[in-house]
Amino acid sequence: MLNTPATPLPGQPGTRRIGYARVSTADQDLVPQLDILQARGCGPIYSEHASGKTAARPELANALKALRAGDTLVVWRLDRLGRSLPDLIATVNELAQRGVAFESVTEAIDTTTAAGKLVFNIFASLADFERHLISERTRAGLAAGRARGRLGGRPPALTLKQLREARLLLSDPEATVTAVAERYGVSRTTLYKGLRELAAKEAEAA
Repeated sequence: MLNTPATPLPGQPGTRRIGYARVSTADQDLVPQLDILQARGCGPIYSEHASGKTAARPELANALKALRAGDTLVVWRLDRLGRSLPDLIATVNELAQRGVAFESVTEAIDTTTAAGKLVFNIFASLADFERHLISERTRAGLAAGRARGRLGGRPPALTLKQLREARLLLSDPEATVTAVAERYGVSRTTLYKGLRELAAKEAEAA
């Protein structure tokens, strides 16, 4: 955490611009983000090295805890704050309920302005639209399966070729088990089980 100024007196509304910066790996440079946030009048600034896909971001938790009504949370870009669009929207809505504003420099979003609120509301509407589409596709898939005489619920088994492909995909540090499982239309449990069985078969054949 950098540049910690005096905080408002207890019981007084906050007026600070608190910054949050994040990079995904240790070899990435935080300085450009810190420079931008300082130029935007932020202090303090919380920063950390953490993947956007992990829930463990202690400095973000500290920044959110430090914010009080009247403060503004500032980030360099939207993806620095949220792991996904729904996660981002939930975080900003929670801040709004606490009387805290949000600003993203790159996207020029500032919820203290009418234009910024409009843009953010559009994002929220798009996220809600996406959730409805996923729900409709899931129901349509189950209905099609029943029409073919197959009951939903039990995921299809993966072929050896698919399991090898899945294992190759998971060798990418940025890949997640959830994303790979969704690619093949199976659950995480089914994918884990299949990969264990593949490893056992290969060990027996070795």
